[in-house]
This record gives sequence, C-alpha cells and structure tokens, in this order.
Amino acid sequence: MEQTLQALSGILLKAIPTTIILIILIAYLKRMLFQPLQQVLKKREELTEGARKAADASLAAAEAKAQDFEAKFRDARAVVYREQEETRQGWMADQAKQIADGHARTAESLAGARKQLDAETAAAKQSLVDTSAALADKIAATLLARRAS
Repeated sequence: MEQTLQALSGILLKAIPTTIILIILIAYLKRMLFQPLQQVLKKREELTEGARKAADASLAAAEAKAQDFEAKFRDARAVVYREQEETRQGWMADQAKQIADGHARTAESLAGARKQLDAETAAAKQSLVDTSAALADKIAATLLARRAS
C-alpha cells in the first residue's frame, strides 16, 4: 500500500505543472477569448434591442400618422357630404319653387281659360237667345203666311 501511495504521490507531483498550465490556459482563454466574445455578444444584444426599440417607435409613429390621416379623411368626407347635402337641399328648394311657379301658372292659365269659357258660354247663350228670337219670328211669319194663304 505504501508503494501505491508513493506512486500516487509521484503521479500527483507530475500533475501539478499540468494543472498549473491548465489553470493558466483557462485564465488566458477567459481573458483573451471569452471576455471579448461576451463583450461582442453584449454589444450585439444592445444593438439588436436598440434596433427593435427604434422599429417599435417607428411603427408607433406610423400608426399615429395613419390615425391622423384617417381622422383628416373622415373630416374631409364629412365636409364633402355636408356640401353635397347643402347642394341637394338647394336643388330641392329650387325644384319646389319651380313646381310652385308651375302650379301658379297652371292655376292662372286655368282661371283665364275658365273666364274665356264662361265668356264664350255667355256669348253662345246670347247668340242662341238672339237666334231663337229671330227663328221664332220666322217660324211665326211662315206659319202665319201659310194660314193666310
């Protein structure tokens, strides 16, 4: 057993320089490779996050502009609709005025035609009265002339 311990102590004694070199190698790699790699990855992450935040801000600004555009578009559409409604109301008022004028002209024309018809009727009645009196005189004269003969 003592030999085994001596062999083991010899192996451990020979492993000390390897262990020291391994520790130095780990420290060297950590300082020269892993720290710069960590810094590059950290910087990359910061840049990626910054770009993501910039993209989010740009998207929010675009959405705000789109909403502003939609609001202005709705307002413009409302103005156009209001103008169309005012124009339509004007047209309807003009049409109503023209219809009222037409009714007035028609009523006036109708009243004139009735007056003329009444005058013609009165003239025709008078003509009939005159004609009937003349005819009655002729008939009476003819009958008297036949009886006298």
